[in-house]
Amino acid sequence: MFFADRADAGRRLAEVLRHLSQEDPVVLGLPRGGVPVAFHVARALGAPLDVIVVRKLGVPYHRELGFGAIGEGGVRVISEEIVARSGVRKEDLDAVERAEEAELARQAKRFRAGRTRVPLDGRTVIVVDDGIATGATAAAACEVVRAMGAARVVLAVPVAPPDAVAWLRSAADDVVCLSTPRGFSAVGQWYQDFSQTPDEEVVSLLAQSADRPPPRGAEVEVDAGGVGLAGDLVLPPAAGAVVVFAHGSGSSRRSPRNRSVAAALRQAGLGTLLFDLLTPAEEADRANVFDIETLARRLTETTAWLRRREAALPIGYFGASTGAAAALWAASAGADAGADVGAVVSRGGRPDLAGSRLAGVRAPTLLIVGGRDTTVLDLNRQAQAQLRCENRLEVVPGATHLFEEPGTLDAVAGLARDWFTRHLMPPAG
Repeated sequence: MFFADRADAGRRLAEVLRHLSQEDPVVLGLPRGGVPVAFHVARALGAPLDVIVVRKLGVPYHRELGFGAIGEGGVRVISEEIVARSGVRKEDLDAVERAEEAELARQAKRFRAGRTRVPLDGRTVIVVDDGIATGATAAAACEVVRAMGAARVVLAVPVAPPDAVAWLRSAADDVVCLSTPRGFSAVGQWYQDFSQTPDEEVVSLLAQSADRPPPRGAEVEVDAGGVGLAGDLVLPPAAGAVVVFAHGSGSSRRSPRNRSVAAALRQAGLGTLLFDLLTPAEEADRANVFDIETLARRLTETTAWLRRREAALPIGYFGASTGAAAALWAASAGADAGADVGAVVSRGGRPDLAGSRLAGVRAPTLLIVGGRDTTVLDLNRQAQAQLRCENRLEVVPGATHLFEEPGTLDAVAGLARDWFTRHLMPPAG
């Protein structure tokens, strides 16, 4: 696998890491070349970007042998075994550490330009570099990040030799590498443009990321006709619309598939509301999970609550499985919210369960079904024939009902994003 440049590598790496957006991660780039890659990862995940400045401590007279590493905030990771084996006097080792501390402080001050370090306590941290040769610096970075309080450390790189990736799995909780070629000699051979990254570019990218306002996000309690339902409402800066998610049977607002799609929609400037259609007590009765009329009423009441809160924003529905039937029922002309819903997307849905309500749907409707989900595909074709609104059926090749195959959920996210931006956020003029 070859990469055009670090920006291309970052965008491709972000696609593989997109599922981590639901963990509210922090992205750290190793200077210098790792920062341009990390910039695109952080932007795609809607995550804060920072630089991870570490300095390896090399044994005097044998500098390639590291006896530890240091990071900001006084973090020290020392191998007492290597210190003992080196036979070097303590004062000589201390001199190495003092020199590296001075260089670390200089780099951190230069790159951050006065900004404070992003706290890592209890966070999922994604450490990004433009590639790995030996893995020593990446391993030191992972150790320092963990010592800074990270709850989970993910190392992400575009390219690395297979043996280095295998070794680094002991330093990080997870290692994501797009390409592990056996004929590896240098990172630069896998890039068309591997020109040096100057300090000024690192400073600029970090400043751009810091200047982007974070999405407004909050856990909310939805008032659905007097019933309190747990929800997560996230609004990107200058959001142009909000998409309300209706999950299917056996799922909840925590659905990793829906959260992955929601992250992609937010990148396009769409707000998202994921909420539980039923209370925990109601979910205990399986009959409620398939009571489409009740689910649709909850969705309609939630829509009314959202309009009171965000009156200026158009609203769309994204439904999965039985949630798709509830979304179409709520979007029908007979429902209180029906006339005001701007668009509907169904993922692997059961629109047939909306029954006669299908003919009353006025919102433009996109049905997405996996090509290998043959039974549901037939049901969607039958339901499509009853729709009288603008509609389209998209079949994702090779996908089964849950879209677990590589790339299939990304296809869903892309189709949904395009449908919602077209119908909820028309271009000016």
